Amino acid sequence: MTLTFEPLDDQSGLAVIDRVERQRYRIHTPEPVAPRPTAADSFLFPVGDAVTIRTRSIVLPTVVPVYVRDAGGSMVAEVTQFDSQTLPDGEYSLDLCTRIKTYLRVESAFEVSVDIDRTRVEFEEPTEVRIGARSRHDRPAATVTTTADPRDVMAAVETFGSALKTTDPERSYPTLRGHPPALELGDSLSIPSSVERPETGVTLELPPRLVSVFVAAPLSYYLGARLVPSSTPRLTTETGFEYALDSPRGFETEVERTLKQLFFLDCVTRTEGYYEIDLHERTAIEPYVDLDFASLYDRPLAEQVGAYLDVPYELIEEHIPEWRLTTHVEPTAANAEQLPFVVDDLAVVRTHDHRQRTRATVPAEVEAEFTRDDVITRSASASDGPAASEYVEPTSEGTLEQAWIGERIPIGASKLTVEAFLNRLNRENTDEDISITVVQNDARMDAERQLVDDVYGTRSDLPFDIRAHKNLTTAELTDVLTGRCDFFHYIGHTDREGFTCSDGKLDATTLDSVGVDTFLLNACNSYHQGLGLVEHGAIGGIVTLNEVVNERAVRIGETIARLLNGGFPLRAALTIAREQSVMGGQYIVVGDGGITVTQTAGGAPNLLDITPVSDGFEVEIQTYSTDDRGLGTIFMPFLEATETYYLRSGTIDTFHVSRPELAQFLSMEEVPVRIDDELYWSTSVDLDGVL
Repeated sequence: MTLTFEPLDDQSGLAVIDRVERQRYRIHTPEPVAPRPTAADSFLFPVGDAVTIRTRSIVLPTVVPVYVRDAGGSMVAEVTQFDSQTLPDGEYSLDLCTRIKTYLRVESAFEVSVDIDRTRVEFEEPTEVRIGARSRHDRPAATVTTTADPRDVMAAVETFGSALKTTDPERSYPTLRGHPPALELGDSLSIPSSVERPETGVTLELPPRLVSVFVAAPLSYYLGARLVPSSTPRLTTETGFEYALDSPRGFETEVERTLKQLFFLDCVTRTEGYYEIDLHERTAIEPYVDLDFASLYDRPLAEQVGAYLDVPYELIEEHIPEWRLTTHVEPTAANAEQLPFVVDDLAVVRTHDHRQRTRATVPAEVEAEFTRDDVITRSASASDGPAASEYVEPTSEGTLEQAWIGERIPIGASKLTVEAFLNRLNRENTDEDISITVVQNDARMDAERQLVDDVYGTRSDLPFDIRAHKNLTTAELTDVLTGRCDFFHYIGHTDREGFTCSDGKLDATTLDSVGVDTFLLNACNSYHQGLGLVEHGAIGGIVTLNEVVNERAVRIGETIARLLNGGFPLRAALTIAREQSVMGGQYIVVGDGGITVTQTAGGAPNLLDITPVSDGFEVEIQTYSTDDRGLGTIFMPFLEATETYYLRSGTIDTFHVSRPELAQFLSMEEVPVRIDDELYWSTSVDLDGVL
């Protein structure tokens, strides 16, 4: 069972536990409760499991918006921070925007209130409360087999739309976009009878080439589109609408813009649906676009597409949220097997010319440090230099993160592998504590271990099992790597031949299996060992491409540890940490960079840029998507100055606040704070000292 409800050990209440995604959420009550199983189909929205408790109140330990609906599903109240609502006796559904999606069903009068750090539901007397929860874990429902022929790959990609849980604008919520079917190469095209694409009235006409099919895959999925071969790429609908997918900007750019435009306008239109919220982006564009969103919401998808694409892209471009990911793909048939996982992230797909090559280089200021007599590097072998392999440097504007699918080693981008995604799908259920293992295999590198010891496990809302080791032998390190571990932080030396241990070297590629889920190998030239961990069972990790100077590696290691401990995904954590060191370019992610080690304390990982002004401060908030809260989710900053929702990810807005308001905002949860390009942490930053 993926979801479980368990009474709390340390106080009254219960924990909602997602055993696959390693997440939990605490619900507090005034007295101990005994949860009883109840029917999951009694809720307005799908839930994986449900229980009933009897209580006088429910307290959530975080600030979350609460949407209250009547028995028919109509929203009757929306309660956000510093607000309260009293509802008369009746039958209600409460939608709680918690980390694990949670709903309450009650037949009673009650009051909902949200203050500075808590959310409360108070009843007049002990009341039966049904609690339902839904895991955000998603996996392919079927496997489609395709040959390497582009027309067969086109037919296979056409099945991706079968995973959509709705074809109305609500599919812009990530929970209503299911995982596309898995793809595997075979001798013939085979599509299971259970895979049925919805009839949306939208067709993509594409040249029958892998390049075209790969690039169009996310757009095809989001539209549930039919794919047909054609010499000229274009989008058509059953209403007679036609839209060219090639222009002077190029096919790939045109497909990217089309996906972003359709998705964004769906996010705006859906405010006429289940969640009639005050959305910043709707307010920003409504005066400039000739669209009747109330009417559009109920029209067929094909008609919505035509209306959306009649809007000049330039009118909405600056309001489209920054895309989470661009995936650069070598367009070979073997790489088609990774498309479902890329599309599940709604990533922009670009293809890469295999003739474009570069070599990894060390910045001049770092190379100068290698010549110092007192410098300590984390290299196990002097022969492992930056010119050892050929590299590729994929780049794209308009997205927060980059990824690469291909044979070469990427610079500045994650190295995706199909093994990483399959390992994640096969992740075992567990309700054990979050396990973190730190291994220091060089006594001279004690500074980093001491720093990360003070970081990991500091979250009072989560249970951790922290283990630290020094100077392990090959046998001892083998036991660590093959045992179950959520995160492995290695401090020491590596090279192509393996991890340096007290009695020799351990090559990860020789292990039969790996029990580590995620890792940071903070050692020189750790790329090949990290890739070996992923190929033998790990999901993803952070590695280095070249030599790293110990002093700078310590700082990067601490920064990454803090970000991962705060709920940032691997790829986002490294993106931020890179900016803090000239050596940051030597680190990349291998495997699935979207995975997190822990959940965030609040609803979304975010980074604050703070600038003092004459009458207070300007606070720019940059949000990051996670796999469980991807593109299409909404974000409300807990500032008294706003009751507006924003689409994430990327920079949502800049807010003007007073010093007392900023101090209160920073105290709510620990998030990274950037001041004059230096990184601090919100709960410990000294406003008087740095501003």
